[in-house]
Amino acid sequence: MIPSATQRGSTRALNTPATIEAIADLHEVVDALYRFAAGQDERDRELFESAFADDATVDFTGPARRFGVAIPVFVGRTAIADTIMGTTAGLHTTHTVTNPRIRIEHDRASLSALVEAQHVSRDDHSRHLLLKNRYSVELVREGSRWAITHMGIENVWFTGDPGVLFPVVAA
Repeated sequence: MIPSATQRGSTRALNTPATIEAIADLHEVVDALYRFAAGQDERDRELFESAFADDATVDFTGPARRFGVAIPVFVGRTAIADTIMGTTAGLHTTHTVTNPRIRIEHDRASLSALVEAQHVSRDDHSRHLLLKNRYSVELVREGSRWAITHMGIENVWFTGDPGVLFPVVAA
C-alpha cells in the first residue's frame, strides 16, 4: 500500500513511477466493482462481464437466505451474467459503491466495500427493495485490468419488498 503524505512528510514522493503504478492499481481494483455495478444499472452485459475472471464465483446465498430463498453460488462469468442480468431484467437498478478498502499483493488483490443496491419494478415503481450490503471481493490482475475471482455479499439491512428481487417471497 501507499503510505499517506503525512507519513512521508511530503506529497512530492507521490510523483514516482512506482507510486503512480500503485495508484493506478488501486483505481483498477475498485473499477472492477464499478463495472459490476454499472453493467447492471446500464443493462450493459459486456461491461458487466468485464468485471469478472472467466472462472469467477459470486456468493449471494446469505442475502437470499435472509428472505427464505435458497440459491446456489454462481460459478463462471457467463453463468453469473446470465443469472444476474436475467434476474434483474424486469427491474431498474441503481448501485452505489462506497468505503472501498484495498489490499494488493503482487497480482492478487482483496477489496471490501459497502454497496447500496436499489431495485425498482419496471412495471410498478411503488414496489422497490433497497439493500445495504458488505462486499468481500478477491481479484486477479489480467493485463492492465483487474478481474473479480470471488465476490461474497453480506446483507446489513434492507427496506422495501423482497418480492421485487425474489418473486417467490410474499410481500
